[in-house]
Amino acid sequence: MKKLISYLMILVLVFSLTACLSRPQQVDHGDQNQPEKESGELVPEENAKLVVWESEGSEGRFLEYAAKQFTEKYGVEVVFEAVTHSDSRNRLAQDGPAGVGADVFAAPHDHTGELVASGLIIPNDLFEDRIKSEFLQGAIDGVSYQGVLYGYPTAIETYVLFYNKEHIEEAPKSFKEVIEFSKNYNNPRENKFGFMWDVGNAYYSHSFIAGSGGYVFGAGGTDKTDIGLNNEGAVVGGNEILAFQEILPVKTDDTNYQVLDGLFAEGKVAMVINGPWAIVGYQEAGIDFGIAPLPTLSNGKNPASFSGIRTMFVSAYTKYPNAAKLFADFVTTDEMLLKRYEITKQIPPVISLMSEDIIKNDPLVAPFLEQAQYAVPMPSIPQMGVVWEPYARAFQIMWNNNIPPQDALDEAVNTIKDAIKTQ
Repeated sequence: MKKLISYLMILVLVFSLTACLSRPQQVDHGDQNQPEKESGELVPEENAKLVVWESEGSEGRFLEYAAKQFTEKYGVEVVFEAVTHSDSRNRLAQDGPAGVGADVFAAPHDHTGELVASGLIIPNDLFEDRIKSEFLQGAIDGVSYQGVLYGYPTAIETYVLFYNKEHIEEAPKSFKEVIEFSKNYNNPRENKFGFMWDVGNAYYSHSFIAGSGGYVFGAGGTDKTDIGLNNEGAVVGGNEILAFQEILPVKTDDTNYQVLDGLFAEGKVAMVINGPWAIVGYQEAGIDFGIAPLPTLSNGKNPASFSGIRTMFVSAYTKYPNAAKLFADFVTTDEMLLKRYEITKQIPPVISLMSEDIIKNDPLVAPFLEQAQYAVPMPSIPQMGVVWEPYARAFQIMWNNNIPPQDALDEAVNTIKDAIKTQ
C-alpha cells in the first residue's frame, strides 16, 4: 500500500506538468445557458434528450450503463452512439453546426485547446468546485484552458508492457532482453512474434523518442516555437526503434493496433505495448497475462510514455446545456467512476478513490502507476492537433522506407512548423 501511495504521489506530479493555455474565446449561448434551479439543484430542460458519443468496447458498455441510471434518476433519455474518442473532435466540427452532433462526448485531454479554440465546447462552470477539490491536479490542468475548466475527467492512463505468461514467465527488464527472447520465439510465417507495438503510431513510438531526450513542445508542452522532435536525443530514439526491425520484419501496417491486439488475444505474440483499455478484452480471450512498466532502453533509461486524461466534454451546439452538464457530471461521480473502473479497468482520476479496495487490491494497477512516473503528458495546446499526422509519418517512413531518423524527423518538424504558421 505504501508503494501504491508513493506511485500515486509521483503520478500527481507527472500529470501536473500539463500547463495552462491561451485565453479562450467565450461561447455565447444566450438565455439557454442559464441553469434552472429547484431546491438548489440543477434540473434538466423540459423534454431534454441527449446524444452521447463514446468509444466502443468497455467504455461504451459503461456509457450504456450510466445512461440507463441517469434516465432512471432524471427522466432524460440518453442515446449512446459509438464514436471513437480520438475521432470525436473532427466529427463534432462536421456534425455540430448541422444539429446532428453529440450533446456530450468523450475525447482525450490533448484535444482541449483545439476544442476551445474551435468553439466546440462550453466550460464546466457549474461543477468546477467539486472537480477542483476531489480530482488529481494534473487531471484538472489537462482539461483546462487558461485556467478555465472545460472537461469532466473520467480516467488517467498511460501504456505498459503486456506479456503472455504461457510464453514468458516474467517481464523482461530491458528491451535488450526482449530482442534476445524474440530471436528464439519468432516464427513470422505463423504470425508468431516475441514483441510487437504499433510502430507507425506516434502515441506509442514517442516513448522511445522522449526516453532518449526528444520532446514535442518546450516549456512543459506549452511553447509552440520550441519543437524537440528532431533534436539529438530524438534521433537516438529513432535509431532505438529501428533496432527492433531484426525481430519485427514487417511493415507498419502489419503492426497496427488491430493486428497486434488480435494476435496477442490469439496467443501468438508474447509481448505487446498497450494500455488499460486492453485488459478486459484479454481477460475475455482467456489469456494468462501479466503487465509491467516498459523495459529500459539501451542507454539504461526508461521510455517516457505519453500520459493522458480521458474526458467528457459538453458540446457548444447542445440544445440542452443543463441536461448535458448534469450528465457529464453524473458520469464523474464517485459511484459512477468506480463502476467505470469495474467495467473498463481504467483508473479514475480522483484522489480518494485510490484507497478503495477494488482499486488498491488490484495487481493490475501498480504497473501503470509505476510507468506513470516516467510518463510525459500529451501537450494540450491547440497546435498539438497538427503534430500527430506528420509525426506518425516519420515513424512510418523510417521503418518502411529506410529513411534515416534524422531526415524523417526533420521532415516532420518542418511540416509541423509550416502548419502552425497557417493556423
